[in-house]
Amino acid sequence: MADGIHHVAKELAARRSGSDPVSAARREVVPYTRRVGDALGALRALVTDNTPTGQLASDLQVVHGLVAALIGSEKATRLIDRLPEIRHRVALDVEAAFEGDPSANSYAEIIAAYPSTLAVTTHRIAHAFYQLDERVVARIMAEEAHGRTGIDIHPGATIGDHFFIDHGTGVVIGETCVIGDRVKLYHGVTLGAFSNKDGRRDVGRKRHPTLGDDVTIYPNASILGGDTLIGEGSVIGGNVWLTESVPRYTRVTIESPRLQLHQKPFPELGEGI
Repeated sequence: MADGIHHVAKELAARRSGSDPVSAARREVVPYTRRVGDALGALRALVTDNTPTGQLASDLQVVHGLVAALIGSEKATRLIDRLPEIRHRVALDVEAAFEGDPSANSYAEIIAAYPSTLAVTTHRIAHAFYQLDERVVARIMAEEAHGRTGIDIHPGATIGDHFFIDHGTGVVIGETCVIGDRVKLYHGVTLGAFSNKDGRRDVGRKRHPTLGDDVTIYPNASILGGDTLIGEGSVIGGNVWLTESVPRYTRVTIESPRLQLHQKPFPELGEGI
């Protein structure tokens, strides 16, 4: 057994000294994931008012230190300067959830318990890191929210104000998506790209759709392609597969399936359903 383990260790060591993708990743400088989580948690607390108002200045100093440990003091300052703007946009998202969901009882419930609020608030923060070209930090933050909510928003996506994802599980929003104001998505929606046949040559291209203002997309719809534009005020029905642009104020649905109903004898007559 010992000889076998030594042999495997020797082979693994040889592979680690090579130049395959795993070895290359090990040599890259990757942020310490726990530090990213600490910074994200502190930033979320600030923009959801989950810190004492009387201690904001001192809390901001602490958060600046957490962020600076990840991306340096200069970029950390630029990030902190954006917090009032992010806080304002988070408030609009909470308002959108309250107005768009009759089951919501209060703003506090939305902040404490809605997966959309966690995912979209995280995106607002992660997108700011993405714009500072700190893309690994941004992606780690996005994946933290993805793991907790089932909502996968790439930090590069551009999302307008008053945004709400109802239920949310299974939503995917790609890197080059552009989403207007007052957009509402339901669970299972994919705003994606076509299968990548050009490989790395697609880097930097617009690969994901654009949604105008006041668009609503119902469950399990898939909208694909960088040239696909959904015009303002349009409604995309459930289970729609869409790869072409839609004019303003258009309703897109698929033909309803024909249901077949076959009633059997009632159980008390000797046969079960």
